[in-house]
Amino acid sequence: MRLVTVTRAGQLSLPADVRRRWSARKVALEDHDDYVVLRPLSDDAVSAFVGAFEGKGPSSEELRAEERRQEQAREQKRS
Repeated sequence: MRLVTVTRAGQLSLPADVRRRWSARKVALEDHDDYVVLRPLSDDAVSAFVGAFEGKGPSSEELRAEERRQEQAREQKRS
């Protein structure tokens, strides 16, 4: 883990080796209340997704069954 300083303007510097490894000029920031996740974004968004969804996905029946399981879990949590 590395520590970086946040300036008064809210800026921070990523170490040079990290910037080179990512080779990205933009990052996505996800705020998770007690921590933050930075993810590099590709300059070419289309190429970044090539191959991301390869293979056979779940069937509609599997998706519906999973949604039912999640709904049941939410109902149990409420009661």
